[in-house]
Amino acid sequence: MNDIPIRLDPRGPFRLDLTVWALRRQSGNRIDLWDGQTYRRSLVIGDSVLLVEVREEGKDDAPRLAVRLQGGGSDRPGVRAAAAAQLVRILGLDVDLSGFYARAAQDALLAPLVQRYRGLKPPRFPSLFEALATAIACQQVSLASGIALLGRLAQAFGAAPAEVPTLHAFPQPAALRAIDPAALHALGWSRQKAQYLLDVAARLDAGALPEAQLDQADDGELLRRLCTLRGIKRWSSQYVALRGMGRLGVFPVDDVGAHKHLAAWLDLPARLDAASTEALVSRWQPDAGLVYFHLLLRRLEAQGQIRAGDVTSVAPPFEEPLVSSDSRNPEVMP
Repeated sequence: MNDIPIRLDPRGPFRLDLTVWALRRQSGNRIDLWDGQTYRRSLVIGDSVLLVEVREEGKDDAPRLAVRLQGGGSDRPGVRAAAAAQLVRILGLDVDLSGFYARAAQDALLAPLVQRYRGLKPPRFPSLFEALATAIACQQVSLASGIALLGRLAQAFGAAPAEVPTLHAFPQPAALRAIDPAALHALGWSRQKAQYLLDVAARLDAGALPEAQLDQADDGELLRRLCTLRGIKRWSSQYVALRGMGRLGVFPVDDVGAHKHLAAWLDLPARLDAASTEALVSRWQPDAGLVYFHLLLRRLEAQGQIRAGDVTSVAPPFEEPLVSSDSRNPEVMP
């Protein structure tokens, strides 16, 4: 068994716990695991399926992550570099929030919220396909129901490392191209959602909407192009733009949960809708998407899932010596 450790140095401030919870959203998430000290996920890197384990060694303004890779191919430098790059994306390790912190400090409403969850980085799904599939799964159902659908999808069609055969990676588009819709129905996917998912998988597997091209589009053009996919309307496109493409000025204004969190935070007597939400969050541009993530943590704290304030301890390091890698240039040294 290969067991190859790495170190990553995020841009500070950084807190692994807050960032992972913003990624997970729910304790029932079976793809992104967190036990209070270690983040675990299976990743597909080329023809390798890796178990990735991440712990935080440094704190806040001097963060350091210990990363362990296990699985076939994890000793290959190219695989290790690709895994490090994936973690930089997933955990937002290279995102510079200094401008956001400076702007928030001048806003009487925003400053206490941002200070409370200082160290949160904006997470991203590992791929555009996973972001789109998540948006489809979560349409018009509770978040818990949508995440359960995604967990069952991964269990049924995602590859798993030999080291942890029960922790499946999110399936690749090619893995779903030949799937009978009935197989998705058996997992709880509605007929309509199953068809949307399979259509998106087929289009992305055929090379439609390459991420490298979408990265060059402005927010408006990105949202327009995402909406050319069957089943992707405004809420889904905004959700994917924020969580899949890292567009931090995008706030999913049709998100009913976000309406509730925003109204509760601002102590508003009336229910919000998309128009009123869009008007409210416009004051925080270009950071509206970051406000979205902070409101999510506020909800998670109210549920007892996270603890705000200073971290008083960090996880014990992995026993093995670690290879160093700066997340701002995630080339893992052999």
